[in-house]
Amino acid sequence: MSQISFADAEYAGKRKKTRREVFLEEMELVVPWKVLLKIIEPHCPVAGRGRRPYPLESMLRVHLMQNWFALSDPAMEEALYDCLASRSFARLSLNEPIPDETTILNFRHLLEANDLAEDILKFINALLARKGLLLKQGSIVDATIIAAPSSTKNADGERDPQMHQAKKGNQWFFGMKAHIGVDADSGLVQTVTTTAAYESDVEQVADLLHGKEEQVWADSGYRGAPSRVDRDDLQWHIAARPSDIAKLPEGRAKAKIQKAKHRKASVRAKVEHPFRVIKRQFGLAKVRFRGLAKNTAHVVTLFALSDLWMARKQLMATMGAVRPNAA
Repeated sequence: MSQISFADAEYAGKRKKTRREVFLEEMELVVPWKVLLKIIEPHCPVAGRGRRPYPLESMLRVHLMQNWFALSDPAMEEALYDCLASRSFARLSLNEPIPDETTILNFRHLLEANDLAEDILKFINALLARKGLLLKQGSIVDATIIAAPSSTKNADGERDPQMHQAKKGNQWFFGMKAHIGVDADSGLVQTVTTTAAYESDVEQVADLLHGKEEQVWADSGYRGAPSRVDRDDLQWHIAARPSDIAKLPEGRAKAKIQKAKHRKASVRAKVEHPFRVIKRQFGLAKVRFRGLAKNTAHVVTLFALSDLWMARKQLMATMGAVRPNAA
């Protein structure tokens, strides 16, 4: 990074830290930069006689900010010009060239073409396991629908053919599904698969188990899951349908079943936390791209980053770091 400008120095000397600055300071501490750079570096093109490429670490930092703040390529470029916190995190300065939207786009395509999002999730999970935050003794499986634009007002005059509609309750949705398996103890995401919205949840259960768990929790949509997993050593905790419980006569037997249902639900509640993080914290209101492949890379990256966000307090504690304050 080149010498900081006078404007940046004056801005950096202000007293109050914004929430974005606090967030980026925390992520600076918990993201395993060396590991992620080691994953990406073998796939980067070698510099030739053309324009010197931007530093790999700066591009990775820009890519992560784009995911954290739900920014398009043009919006990310503008944020690097407008926001000192974003430039500082990316280790860039206005005294030197700033990556344009095409450069940001090409870096994302590089990650997508080499399926590096899966590797990033894998190595982040390995880090969390070494820190004792992933016990892997139990798994919770669930899925969420991510909406896609249903309009046909586009160049092709049609909706995304890889997205489909599905009915949930009395409402129809159009888009894709993100299926996840999370650690029953910490609620951190271990496995991710994606399908069109109309695909059955239970069909993905075998791909969501990592093979070392002893117990599995799931909602009533996963009835029949044991027959789809070729393992006899698993203990299944699948919720009963509310309509089936409602049909039971009042009495001690029904109360016992309801109590068992609440116990299962208290464990399964942890699976909702990663969904909240990627949808509310990281702003994934709708799919960002066309087709399942690009959106899968995006969703897997978000879940990997959600693990770091959810475990940031424990990770910072292991480093002896103090959480920054916003005021």
